[in-house]
Amino acid sequence: MRRMPHDTTLITTIAAAFVLAFSFGFVAVRLGLQPLVGYLLAGVVIGPYTPGFVADIELASQLAEIGVILLMFGVGLHFSVKDLMAVRGIAIPGAIAQIVTATLIGAGLAHLWGWGLWAGLVFGLSLSVASTVVLLQALEDRHALRTSEGRIAVGWLVVEDLAMVLALVLLPVLGGVAEGKAAAVEGAWPALALALGKVALFVALALVVGPRAVPWLLLRVSRTDSRELFTLSVLALALGIAYGSTAMFGVSFALGAFFAGVILSESDLSHKAGEDSLPLKDAFAVLFFVSVGMLVDPAIIVREPLAVLSVVAVIMLGKSLAAFLIVLVFRYRVRVALVVSASLAQIGEFSFILAGLGVTQGVLPNEARDLILAGALFSIALNPLAFATLPAIERALQARPRLLGWLERRPVHADQGFAVSAPRASDHAVVVGHGRVGGALTPLLEQEALPFVVIERDGRLFDQLQERRIPSVLGDATSREVLEAAHIGDAQVLVIALPDGFQARRVLEIARELNPKLDVVVRTHSQSEFDFLRGQGVGLVIMGERELARGMTEYVLRSFGVPPARAHMLAQGETDTELEAKAERL
Repeated sequence: MRRMPHDTTLITTIAAAFVLAFSFGFVAVRLGLQPLVGYLLAGVVIGPYTPGFVADIELASQLAEIGVILLMFGVGLHFSVKDLMAVRGIAIPGAIAQIVTATLIGAGLAHLWGWGLWAGLVFGLSLSVASTVVLLQALEDRHALRTSEGRIAVGWLVVEDLAMVLALVLLPVLGGVAEGKAAAVEGAWPALALALGKVALFVALALVVGPRAVPWLLLRVSRTDSRELFTLSVLALALGIAYGSTAMFGVSFALGAFFAGVILSESDLSHKAGEDSLPLKDAFAVLFFVSVGMLVDPAIIVREPLAVLSVVAVIMLGKSLAAFLIVLVFRYRVRVALVVSASLAQIGEFSFILAGLGVTQGVLPNEARDLILAGALFSIALNPLAFATLPAIERALQARPRLLGWLERRPVHADQGFAVSAPRASDHAVVVGHGRVGGALTPLLEQEALPFVVIERDGRLFDQLQERRIPSVLGDATSREVLEAAHIGDAQVLVIALPDGFQARRVLEIARELNPKLDVVVRTHSQSEFDFLRGQGVGLVIMGERELARGMTEYVLRSFGVPPARAHMLAQGETDTELEAKAERL
């Protein structure tokens, strides 16, 4: 094997990783696969277990850690303390129950292979924790990060990270216990108390001191009018707090970066900070997947195919089924349970750390580490498939309303798979989604005594609508039966306030079949989606950035003395010919 020259290790590693990741990622996309499959294969190619060029695996892992830090920092920017506290009732007990269940399943599998008790527990624990990067990227790709199920999944992830911090503290103690050292047993409780104390102190400082100091600092930096200095301050805070939290409190880089983002989310400058860190976050996230591929020995697939398959089954089926049932036990809807279970159907960075430390401490055999890495490779590559199957699973459950009602422990209305609190209506508005957009519209409709029905898939929001006696339907608006329950055939206007463009298209398609004369207003986030919807004859397509630009343009024109009516029309993009034609009609 030809290794890189030592004087250019960093440059060579980055160049090889990016070039091969791009090449394999492009091929993967052309084949209809997720690009991350190509990133993983690129890592296998430049890893130590394949012939030819070998990159520096230690350096690649550290570069990948920067991607994890920046990714968790970005999530923290959009995940407020209020959001974190809102999901603590499900995230804390749910994550703990899922970790225990997955650990026991993994330990049972290890027992079948003849491993010892402690090795089985560490092995199972390594399979129980999901990857930060994969989970967040999957939620971001589906615009689900700010949904109720997205917030639950992120909160669940935070609890898992905290649990893994304690596991890493106790693993050396466990190694001593496995070797029969009495001193290790006696030191277990003090080590646990110290770890808990450090984590509690870190969280307290992050949530009490941080929101006062960090926004104050960024505000002072922003007043210098130096974009480079502001970008540098954001990176310094993200990396500095992540490193400091690890060095001083023993928590992970990822957890420290997440709380750095949470601290900054309270500042008015959080949006600018997120934009400045985005390009670096995306680039270094690619290095994470490459570094995972470098750790994998492809020979394990040939040597132990059944063992690898069993590990993947535990990760993608056993762990996910446990999460699915746990979420349902807490009285959440099936959709939330499905998204959370798919989000956790993989393992990642903490699994590698646990496996490596377990081997170092003599608790795990080398074979266990190879199986964990192979399980990570396959589960990460197959995780997008888990999300892709969710719509089919939902449709299958909706076709069996009694099973759906039993799973969600609620009565089934009219032998259909959804709940309804909407009387018969006509010439009304159907509002799909009651989040920040739909929730701003319905109070005005109520104020003007205009008829409307809300379709909401979030069970908790539906319960709030019922408490306010607002006509509503619980279910997915991409279902024909749900739209019919909202009396879409007799409606006058349809408001699609969903953030997901694919779902919005599907709702529009079904609604037009049921009511061809229906007037429609849709929100969107991309120009291509905007053009497509306008081509479908939608009455009004709202794109946030476009509306901001129009509002600012109109204000500037009026500042220069342009008459209000003309300023408004120009801001809407109308030509002089169109303005003259409109004036003649008036």
